[in-house]
Amino acid sequence: MIAFLLNGQNVEYSGDETTPLLTFLREERGITSVKDGCSGQAACGACLVELDGKPALACSTPMKRVADKEVITIEGFPENVRRTLARAFVAEGAVQCGYCTPGILSRAKILLESNPDPSREDVVKAININVCRCTGYLKIIDAVLLAARALREKQEIAWEERTGIGFSYPKYEAYEKALGSSPYVNDMRFDGMAYGVLKFSEHPRARLLKIDTSALEKLPGIVRVFDAQDVPGDRYTGHLVKDWPMMVAIGEETRCIGDVVAGVVAESEDLARRAAEAIRVEYEVLEPLTEVTEARTSSVRVHKGGNLLKETIIKRGEPVDQVFARAAHVVEGVFETPCIEHAFLETEAAIAVPDGSGGITVYSQSQGIFKDREQIASVLNLPEKKVNVIQVSAGGGFGGKEDLSVQHHAALYSMMLKRPVKVRLNRAESIRMHPKRHRMKMDYKLACDEKGALTALWARITGDGGAYASVGGEVVARTGTHAAGAYHVPSVDVIASAYYTNNPPAGAFRGFGVNQATFAMESLVEELCEKAGFDRWQFRYDNAITEGRMTTTGHVLRESVGLRDCLTAVREAFSQAKFAGLACAIKNSGIGNGIEEVSETRLKVLAPNHIELQHGWTEMGQGVNTVARQILCEVLGLDNSVRVDIKCSTDTEVMGGVTTASRGTPLLGHSVIAAAEKLKEDLKGRPLADLVGKEYFGRYVVDWTTSHNVEGEIRSHFSYAFATHLAILDEDGTLKTIYAAHDSGKIINPTLFESQIEGGVVMGMGYALSEKLPLEKGRLTSDRMSKLGLPKAKDVPEIKVIGVECLDPIGPFGAKGVGEIGTIPTAPAIANAYYKYDGVRRYSLPLTPPKRRT
Repeated sequence: MIAFLLNGQNVEYSGDETTPLLTFLREERGITSVKDGCSGQAACGACLVELDGKPALACSTPMKRVADKEVITIEGFPENVRRTLARAFVAEGAVQCGYCTPGILSRAKILLESNPDPSREDVVKAININVCRCTGYLKIIDAVLLAARALREKQEIAWEERTGIGFSYPKYEAYEKALGSSPYVNDMRFDGMAYGVLKFSEHPRARLLKIDTSALEKLPGIVRVFDAQDVPGDRYTGHLVKDWPMMVAIGEETRCIGDVVAGVVAESEDLARRAAEAIRVEYEVLEPLTEVTEARTSSVRVHKGGNLLKETIIKRGEPVDQVFARAAHVVEGVFETPCIEHAFLETEAAIAVPDGSGGITVYSQSQGIFKDREQIASVLNLPEKKVNVIQVSAGGGFGGKEDLSVQHHAALYSMMLKRPVKVRLNRAESIRMHPKRHRMKMDYKLACDEKGALTALWARITGDGGAYASVGGEVVARTGTHAAGAYHVPSVDVIASAYYTNNPPAGAFRGFGVNQATFAMESLVEELCEKAGFDRWQFRYDNAITEGRMTTTGHVLRESVGLRDCLTAVREAFSQAKFAGLACAIKNSGIGNGIEEVSETRLKVLAPNHIELQHGWTEMGQGVNTVARQILCEVLGLDNSVRVDIKCSTDTEVMGGVTTASRGTPLLGHSVIAAAEKLKEDLKGRPLADLVGKEYFGRYVVDWTTSHNVEGEIRSHFSYAFATHLAILDEDGTLKTIYAAHDSGKIINPTLFESQIEGGVVMGMGYALSEKLPLEKGRLTSDRMSKLGLPKAKDVPEIKVIGVECLDPIGPFGAKGVGEIGTIPTAPAIANAYYKYDGVRRYSLPLTPPKRRT
């Protein structure tokens, strides 16, 4: 018997003494504020609790270690400490997805009890055990310092009370997320719920010969084993190409280590995992194709149609060979960028519940619930109306939750078993399964005339799409359509090719292929300046896209181009720095390219001071719900006495697209305005109380974009955001400061804007300096989170965010999307700063750090 104190109460435990404290807290005590982010790897800090006054990671603390000790979770904090810490984190914008926040609050509480007046360095040291993938850590540090001051001075932390556009009104549900009381999918429980676990392929390419489940007969609590023949509908799923099998069938080839060969459902997750390990699978192991540069000519065909997923060709202006022949200056280089992992703190999870009438309800953290519904219905052979997908706020996404992962498995198992089923990936499985950022190889050649005007670009881009299409073809296409970066180049010849391999799939990841092109383009811009003696800032300013100039595709921009303003914002800091690197970026808002984009909103007046706002987009930390609420309040003139709740589920039939391409704010903002204007009209001369029970619907459609190869005017996207990043090193060659100047149109919420940009900068910094998926020949060399190279608080330099409000006539109140562009110019800015420091050109990421100057 193990006896201890839990949040001031005497507790006894008589189970397995090696059981992790995290399992006990969550499964036996129902304390779900303590999160599972790394599945026992002691790598993320999301499960951090207080153990006898010291920080402890509950996932790696066996129950025997808590004997005769005291365990404190957030629920056991003194009320003034809980409230003050949570309010500080909300006030400072330190809560985005919120998944990491309860663990950080626990660490902050322990720090402040022993050191009530910490320095900034003290806070950094304390929270370095924690991983936050969203905020970039700086606002977390600010929040801890604010809480410390408030506790010392016994002050209540105030929040912004103004609700409209341009004010830092508290993020929707941020307080609840900070305290861990707002549930994620894995925190949810249903009566009679069973647990599903997936059995993955052991080889990147092999023929599946036999699945032996005989060993499961000796295991208790096993409900059922599922395989490919149990799928009643279409076994293949996919956003754009239905090429990804839900489960590989006997006789078929596996295409990557993320392929599922079977699923096990049991009465507990532990039992299901033991059962999955006991399944024996026989394979005929085949030689995989894992080098993308061999994909065009390889005898291995990953799919029957061949290895080429998509090729995008952009040729305009004069033939580039002729331009190069007469150019004053020409530079060229071959650049490589790695495959990297999203590392959202919340791993994939879904719960499916039968509705009693032959339908199914699925609780999903996906980035596109209507796309989920479409694919789940196809798998189950059900009408879409029989599938209701409810959006549960995601613990981070960054593009990595656009594809189906476990949702259709939970739905199938639940429908067949007629009981609720949860399917969750642990951290190792998550790394194994979901699509990554593309590894790319980019061969570039760039020219300018004697005055420094860019004249021609030639680029051949090869992207490793991995085993399945996902949106990988479109990602590599976007690399091609942004190949010239943020500059006007009259003549371009670009071919961007995405290939299948037997590596894990590659898909959407914050920046959507533009990060890679920007690294190549900005590196050669720097080289041109060095070669011809041009001023690095002035060259960029002179060649920057502005009104009347065109993007890579030939889209001539007519208005709202703030790139030169971004450059001007960092000019003084650049001129004063000894070791500085510049980089500019452009990033589309919206999918564009002739594809119609739709957003809908329904407003329901529930009570005299209560409105429900329904939409179809995903909240994953970026703040789309907050933006929707603030736009509603702006249009209607509402103050904070009116409660606005958000509902997002497919049974409302309020449509939204996949939350991608930095389009949530522009599209949802407009549909909110459309609905709110109707409500506003009805409010003339009467109070909201008179409208209880009424509903108002708004719809916004973008149907005017074109592909890049149409006759006549090209309009690739409905909007673009722009940025300039300036990286400054100290005398030791260490990254000291990053200036991030961003034209993102009208800033809806200044604090959330800063937090988004800071988080993007740190993600871009990780891409530049440390991140790379440990993969060889299609296999992970490590499935540990600690081996992904994720930045920690100690790694983050000073970041100065500069907002440049160049109002977009297309955007709601002039706003643009900001979710992706923060990551894009960071890596090339750092690379260019490194070159300034040591004179060494770097053509691949992650960058080799400079040697200290002597």
